[in-house]
Amino acid sequence: MLSRPKPGESEVDLLHFQSQFLAAGAAPAVQLVKKGNRGGGDANSDRPPLQDHRDVVMLDNLPDLPPALVPSPPKRARPSPGHCLPEDEDPEERLRRHDQHITAVLTKIIERDTSSVAVNLPVPSGVAFPAVFLRSRDTQGKSATSGKRSIFAQEIAARRIAEAKGPSVGEVVPNVGPPEGAVTCETPTPRNQGCQLPGSSHSFQGPNLVTGKGLRDQEAEQEAQTIHEENIARLQAMAPEEILQEQQRLLAQLDPSLVAFLRSHSHTQEQTGETASEEQRPGGPSANVTKEEPLMSAFASEPRKRDKLEPEAPALALPVTPQKEWLHMDTVELEKLHWTQDLPPVRRQQTQERMQARFSLQGELLAPDVDLPTHLGLHHHGEEAERAGYSLQELFHLTRSQVSQQRALALHVLAQVISRAQAGEFGDRLAGSVLSLLLDAGFLFLLRFSLDDRVDGVIATAIRALRALLVAPGDEELLDSTFSWYHGALTFPLMPSQEDKEDEDEDEECPAGKAKRKSPEEESRPPPDLARHDVIKGLLATSLLPRLRYVLEVTYPGPAVVLDILAVLIRLARHSLESATRVLECPRLIETIVREFLPTSWSPVGAGPTPSLYKVPCATAMKLLRVLASAGRNIAARLPSSCPEDWLQDMQRLSEELLLPLLSQPTLGSLWDSLRHCSLLCNPLSCVPALEAPPSLVSLGCSGGCPRLSLAGSASPFPFLTALLSLLNTLAQIHKGLCGQLAAILAAPGLQNYFLQCVAPGAAPHLTPFSAWALRHEYHLQYLALALAQKAAALQPLPATHAALYHGMALALLSRLLPGSEYLTHELLLSCVFRLEFLPERTSGGPEAADFSDQLSLGSSRVPRCGQGTLLAQACQDLPSIRNCYLTHCSPARASLLASQALHRGELQRVPTLLLPMPTEPLLPTDWPFLPLIRLYHRASDTPSGLSPTDTMGTAMRVLQWVLVLESWRPQALWAVPPAARLARLMCVFLVDSELFRESPVQHLVAALLAQLCQPQVLPNLNLDCRLPGLTSFPDLYANFLDHFEAVSFGDHLFGALVLLPLQRRFSVTLRLALFGEHVGALRALSLPLTQLPVSLECYTVPPEDNLALLQLYFRTLVTGALRPRWCPVLYAVAVAHVNSFIFSQDPQSSDEVKAARRSMLQKTWLLADEGLRQHLLHYKLPNSTLPEGFELYSQLPPLRQHYLQRLTSTVLQNGVSET
Repeated sequence: MLSRPKPGESEVDLLHFQSQFLAAGAAPAVQLVKKGNRGGGDANSDRPPLQDHRDVVMLDNLPDLPPALVPSPPKRARPSPGHCLPEDEDPEERLRRHDQHITAVLTKIIERDTSSVAVNLPVPSGVAFPAVFLRSRDTQGKSATSGKRSIFAQEIAARRIAEAKGPSVGEVVPNVGPPEGAVTCETPTPRNQGCQLPGSSHSFQGPNLVTGKGLRDQEAEQEAQTIHEENIARLQAMAPEEILQEQQRLLAQLDPSLVAFLRSHSHTQEQTGETASEEQRPGGPSANVTKEEPLMSAFASEPRKRDKLEPEAPALALPVTPQKEWLHMDTVELEKLHWTQDLPPVRRQQTQERMQARFSLQGELLAPDVDLPTHLGLHHHGEEAERAGYSLQELFHLTRSQVSQQRALALHVLAQVISRAQAGEFGDRLAGSVLSLLLDAGFLFLLRFSLDDRVDGVIATAIRALRALLVAPGDEELLDSTFSWYHGALTFPLMPSQEDKEDEDEDEECPAGKAKRKSPEEESRPPPDLARHDVIKGLLATSLLPRLRYVLEVTYPGPAVVLDILAVLIRLARHSLESATRVLECPRLIETIVREFLPTSWSPVGAGPTPSLYKVPCATAMKLLRVLASAGRNIAARLPSSCPEDWLQDMQRLSEELLLPLLSQPTLGSLWDSLRHCSLLCNPLSCVPALEAPPSLVSLGCSGGCPRLSLAGSASPFPFLTALLSLLNTLAQIHKGLCGQLAAILAAPGLQNYFLQCVAPGAAPHLTPFSAWALRHEYHLQYLALALAQKAAALQPLPATHAALYHGMALALLSRLLPGSEYLTHELLLSCVFRLEFLPERTSGGPEAADFSDQLSLGSSRVPRCGQGTLLAQACQDLPSIRNCYLTHCSPARASLLASQALHRGELQRVPTLLLPMPTEPLLPTDWPFLPLIRLYHRASDTPSGLSPTDTMGTAMRVLQWVLVLESWRPQALWAVPPAARLARLMCVFLVDSELFRESPVQHLVAALLAQLCQPQVLPNLNLDCRLPGLTSFPDLYANFLDHFEAVSFGDHLFGALVLLPLQRRFSVTLRLALFGEHVGALRALSLPLTQLPVSLECYTVPPEDNLALLQLYFRTLVTGALRPRWCPVLYAVAVAHVNSFIFSQDPQSSDEVKAARRSMLQKTWLLADEGLRQHLLHYKLPNSTLPEGFELYSQLPPLRQHYLQRLTSTVLQNGVSET
């Protein structure tokens, strides 16, 4: 008889046994039975299908054979000695019919019916934990009588008894074993009661074949019992003859040896069960167990009866012989003690084939034949147990261990391996790259999963491994050492090139796939795909940054872990601008680093290793900020904006402990009070050129020293107060919460009085080298104070009086800044000048007051104002557009602006020189509010084809809106601009083109501004005879104005009002001569009604005209009909008044020429054929704009005039003619 193979025999031994078996010609131990046709049906194909409504899954496409895992020799069929194969039966077909492949079992899957299964909700319990399982008394008592047997041995014995108890051989379904996990029960339930078939004396107590193994513990027994009841129900529905027929069919299909084994096994279990029942009957709680209730255990029996038939294996050479007296060693299980044997000797490599690499705990590569002692901890019970060290596959397996120390150990070894691999220690001793192998195996995401571990030690080793993987040794040392070189801060991004990615994609994609491929920016790719090309991008896609932030913010790791995290972040920042931006934008990451590792104050650290880096300055953290700032300008600008909480607290403590008490000191108040005494603006006469100061030899003129109370004197408050305001602005910009407290300094009475005096109109200091130098420093103090007020106004409303004062100061400063302060000019235009917070009138009834003034028609102005309040409110809404307009036209030249900006910001690398330009005049003219309009006028004059209507309309409208705001609420800002200059600027609106003045918004704004000029307090200051800034001659401008009016006005009343305003009696006669002498045709278009005249009519009639040429022109236009009341009612009344006054004048000091002209004009008037004109010229009394004619008439001439007229007319009648 041939022996069976034993454990430990090799494939060579198995092949030797096979050859012996074939040579002996013995019968095989198994007999192949041909399986029925799976697709064509079987012998019982005529049976009706089962009526079941459950889901049925047909697995017809499964392969017939399971996939081969390892190569194996081909199978050979041999006949069993008791069952010879028929000659006409194919052995392979018989083997396939009895094959237990998955397709033979799962060809048809029927879903279990759960419609009638009851759903049991969890029962509430009053205890926190379930009751502790206690062994029954009978078990405890039995252990005492059964000798020194362990609980495990007792369970094994109970299992054997349960297996021995079973149905007889003649039963239909043999009992193979109870389900795993079943527990012993004392009382049988009705479900477990025996079921007896009709016409049979046999009963079935429970399932004997189906055990429910593989299901959950709470479902296994229930599911097995459900299937058992379905089988019993089907058997009860069948007749005894049908049962016997099915039994014979099953016996014919099954292997006879299998049937014999099941019958003998069932018979043995039945006998064993009866014996066990008899032993358990006397005494104890288990005496109530019935015969039909078998005992079940969850443990599998180790020794089997069939094992006794096998030859015993050779005894193990154990280092210690087990004794039965030892605890739990009464039954020796030798296979479990196999690991205690000595290791086999290390096999020497006999061939050149490659062996698996193994590493020590320090990451060193161990030689294949090295023999190390076992106390080093490098041996284990896996593959090649005799070889010391761990392979990469075994280390990966350890990282998934349930023991945290094993996970940490595996990650530590992998980190050491990576560090040594990057250092080049392995060289050519390994085939391939260790890093590539680890990355292909998913080591990157293994580290990411390890970072989510709950054990701090595992997290620490995972971070160390991540640093070893990402940060190449020597990279940071090289970059740090060359940082101070020329342009050493410039580095290339440490990211893969796009060409490598394209080549990689081309190797993996087909041409059709490449045509449809999308870029990574267009398609959201999973992290593994990103990491395959770019490790950093793959890591960032796994939410690495929030996890590192959590470790720093919550777990408070040790110094080594903190440095590792910072090194990883630095490597991420060096990858690309995108990665650096993501590091910056990670919520609370930079704030945590700066707060914890860059504190502004800390306790002294003693010598020796630091136990914690928290609240201690860390150079690596500062290096991270430096690398982030060098990645991009926007990042560098955003880093200060995310100041940490500690810095803010330090600033708040500085303000509370130092600045706020200082601001309340009386000494500081005296400094503010001394501003006016030391100010050059408040004392312009203090800056007088020295006597010995020739123009060809320039000096500051301080040879004799400066007075004590002067800007440069020893008692000057300007240096300290300017520095204090600069500090307050810096703190308010960083910590906005302190802005309100720091801005309280602006309410000092001394500063308020100083601003009031600076805003008040007065003579500006004469520009000298010293005054330019001194004024520049004084303007710095004013600008810093306004900047602090602007920051405070952005957070909370300022008092109305203070806001108006600050706005007036900003307007005054804007027109005074000297060359070199272009940046301050630009900042004032951006912030203070056009801010709604500095216009409190918009919310305190300013527009409403303007409308009320219009309704009351205050003053002598008769211009119909079109709702000044509405215009002011609209101007406030359009303030951003107004600011943009002035930024476009009033900003300094770009080159000078950039140089001034770099100088004031401290960007010395952009400063071309520290010498300021020559201070010949301020940067902006005094009439800068009209500057866009003047430039628009010059552009229109230089462009014959005309300008764009949109550009023209927008610029003119924004300028008029802003000038109206200044005229209404900030009149002191325009005090330096004479009213005549303002009138000339308004006239430019009509000279730009022929259509602009017709626009309704422009009409309303010009009418409102004209009404401002015609107010009683402003009109006396209107002087057209003086020299105007930016204008060579007003008469020339007026002549052009008359030409334009005559050409395009078409009788526009507003245009006519501006033509009539310079014709007042007190202005130059040249203007009136230009109209009546050269532009008589314009008289027909001056149809402005008397009621809309902007000034009183007396301004034109008083005093009487004394220019004979003009009087003669008046009379000519009246007599010839060129001047008629329906065409030009205003000038008709003016001409009548002056002619009447002239013809009845009896001044004895008049020259003979004047007397002759007077007599001639009176005679012609008396002889006029136009009775109406004759009546007006002779009977004129007083001007009265309320009358249609504009004047009153005498009903009867006064006696003197009547006597003079009669005397003159009698002379005419006597002579018959009149001299001309």
